Amino acid sequence: MDADFSHNPKDLPLLLKTCQSGAAVAIGSRYVKGVNVVNWPLSRVLLSYFASVYVRFITGMQIMDTTAGFVCYHRSVLEKIGLDKIKFVGYAFQIEMKYRAYSKGFKLVEIPIIFTDRTKGKSKMSGGIIKEAVFGVLQLRFKKIFNQL
Repeated sequence: MDADFSHNPKDLPLLLKTCQSGAAVAIGSRYVKGVNVVNWPLSRVLLSYFASVYVRFITGMQIMDTTAGFVCYHRSVLEKIGLDKIKFVGYAFQIEMKYRAYSKGFKLVEIPIIFTDRTKGKSKMSGGIIKEAVFGVLQLRFKKIFNQL
C-alpha cells in the first residue's frame, strides 16, 4: 500500500476479505474495470496501463494491473515464493511478487479500486526503473522456462 494515501485505506477490508475467502493474492486493481486513476497525466496512465499489457504478454498472467502496489498476500504465498530471491527494487518488484505467486499456482484475484495520485511527495519513476521492469520481466520469464524461478 502506498503511504501517501493514493490507495484508500477504506479498501483494506475488501482486500483482506478476498484473501480470507480463497484468494492467495488480492490485488487492488486500477484497470480491472476500465481505467480508475484520478489526477495522473495521460502519459503516466498510458505508461502504467501498457506496462501491464506488456507483462501479461510476456508472463501469461491474466491480471489487468500487474504493477499494482495495493496488494494483500496470504501468509502461505509469502512462505513459498522465496522472498530471499526477490531481486527487483522498482515497480518490477510488484511484478516479480505477483509472478512468483502465479508461477507457484496461487490464485490471484483483482478487486477494483480508485487510485488517486498523491498530493504530497513525488514519484520514484525513472529511466532505470522502466529499464528494470522491461528487461526484468523477460528475465523472470526465462528463469521460469528453465526452472530457475
